Amino acid sequence: MDKQFEQFFQQQSFKAPTAIQTAVYEPLKEDRSLIGLAPTGSGKTLAFAIPLLEKTVPGGNTQILVLSPSQELAVQTTDVFRQWGTVNHIKATSLTGGANMQRQIERLKKHPEVVVGTPGRMLSLIHESRLKLKDVQTIVVDEADELLNGETLDEVREIVMSAPVDVQLAFFSATQANTAEKLSETFGVDVEQFDVRKTDDTQGEVIHGLVRVAASKKVTYLRRLAKLKHFQALVFFNHVSTLEHVAAELKHQHVSSVKLAGHQVQTERATAMRLFRKGDAKLLLTTEMAARGLDIADLPAVVNFDLPQDATAYTHRTGRTGRMGNTGMVVNMGDDHDLRDLRKLIPEVTFKPLFLLHGKLTDQREVLTDDEGPEVTVNTEEIAETKEVETSANKVAATTTEKPTTKPTGKPKPVKAAFVGGKPKKKINRKKHSKKKGMRHKNIERYE
Repeated sequence: MDKQFEQFFQQQSFKAPTAIQTAVYEPLKEDRSLIGLAPTGSGKTLAFAIPLLEKTVPGGNTQILVLSPSQELAVQTTDVFRQWGTVNHIKATSLTGGANMQRQIERLKKHPEVVVGTPGRMLSLIHESRLKLKDVQTIVVDEADELLNGETLDEVREIVMSAPVDVQLAFFSATQANTAEKLSETFGVDVEQFDVRKTDDTQGEVIHGLVRVAASKKVTYLRRLAKLKHFQALVFFNHVSTLEHVAAELKHQHVSSVKLAGHQVQTERATAMRLFRKGDAKLLLTTEMAARGLDIADLPAVVNFDLPQDATAYTHRTGRTGRMGNTGMVVNMGDDHDLRDLRKLIPEVTFKPLFLLHGKLTDQREVLTDDEGPEVTVNTEEIAETKEVETSANKVAATTTEKPTTKPTGKPKPVKAAFVGGKPKKKINRKKHSKKKGMRHKNIERYE
């Protein structure tokens, strides 16, 4: 590592490069095309940012292009390049859909050396001759297994075709959907593979938990999780319609939550991320779009409100917690059938039942001991539910006058008349709506 970058590396409190950072450093510096595979949260962004910045010439045109699958990841990667680009005065900018294109064009006029963005927006600006790639030396495809699928594959290929013939290609991901041989065939370059998934040791301890809950009770359970002290979680949904429905219910129940979905404008999405990162929101409701690359420091938990449909999605979702040695927890919600299917889908993961106990979410059951008998295992979730019901019943009882259920025995005591001014009250029977007006007057005269 260059001395200036090594000093900055130490100033950021990093002790040593991770496995992926060590593996791809020299190949990237030597302009070799490669694919890097490493677990989520293992420092893949710095793995390509540092060596590429070291060989970038300040004051030139765009030399590095980074393709990201989402606006949030593009902005996050841009921030990393800006931070580390201060070492050798390299400028970076982002180009994402949903943002003001004219502002992005104005930023391109300042000739940033690094451009990070989503393929669709980049391609639009290339077609308009606003983004020029004649000096591009390296194209990084981040979250490659996501971008090299369907329509985005065609967009990536067109961007690569617009760059110089000898451009260096670097693909990075946590899961492998394309082999080095397939990438070489698709893009016409020799691609080397560096896979450190088995040797990487950056991941912290993550508890993969199961919560058996009916579909109609999921929102209630989510509300209870949000009330836990120091709890914060990314909540994943398979469909935007379900996300919107749950978001409305949580808002009605005054639960601290924000949502992040593809149909939102960039300002709304940026605001949601800012509130969640600051800790002002306990829950961030999102879809698969937030499962890729987002780095949220010390995120305690990930909640699968809807269980993922494949193992790759599960890997990327759960990779948002337990990053860089921190502990984490994954809460998988579903009925018996759902949880059984999840175990079959990912047999290599050890799942544990989770319980709400003394204001904490834990994988440990509460065991009560009796001096005269054996240990008794208590389902704390059922206890919590029962307490809630009993508490609600007691509140109602406290504010309601109970009526006697048995008939009184013996003769009733005579009711004493209330006296005003020493005289008894006159018993007057005035029935305003009575048709027998004459009878009413007779009754009045009887008591006078």
